[in-house]
Amino acid sequence: MAVRSPGVRTRAEDREDSDARVIARSRDEPEQFAALFDRYADAVHRYVARRIGPDAAEDLMAETFTTAFQRRRTYDLTRADARPWLFGIATNLMGRHRRAEARRFKALAKVPEPVQHEEPVADRAVARAGATGVRRELAAALAKLSARHRDVVLLVAWGDLDYEEVAQALGVPVGTVRSRLNRARSKLREELGGSDPTAFREADARA
Repeated sequence: MAVRSPGVRTRAEDREDSDARVIARSRDEPEQFAALFDRYADAVHRYVARRIGPDAAEDLMAETFTTAFQRRRTYDLTRADARPWLFGIATNLMGRHRRAEARRFKALAKVPEPVQHEEPVADRAVARAGATGVRRELAAALAKLSARHRDVVLLVAWGDLDYEEVAQALGVPVGTVRSRLNRARSKLREELGGSDPTAFREADARA
């Protein structure tokens, strides 16, 4: 029978730990915070890369976790899941990349063929909408959204957060999230000829 060293946790125990418990321990044992990076670094990187491109994504992902580590003592430990908190930090840090993000979507709108960095979200939107040109059109439509509307849409569609989690990420009421998402979807439908590229998120949640 193997003997564990004191303080050393098994992988099974790490998986069972809530994010809040990890953060709580990290306040006295900073190295414990690495578990949060292991859990969510890839997801945060994918979200950021889809929005501002892969070149800047690595640095912004790292900055997200550095900022989270520095703020760990202010984390609300009643919230077991830290994903909304991390995605909120990443979204706020992207504020200085707004113009770059808009330029990226405008550039994607001009690409004649699907590019390598197009994500499954867009693939599924194409399938649901039944229109082969929706990728370019979707990129153009996203470029036209205001920053706050784009944040809500992409936290739902690409961050895979529900309404309450988006509200936590952005620090706004759930009603505000619903209102912004409804307005954003309305604008997207206008640009996309009536198709809704974010409808699959709720359809899948009900399945």
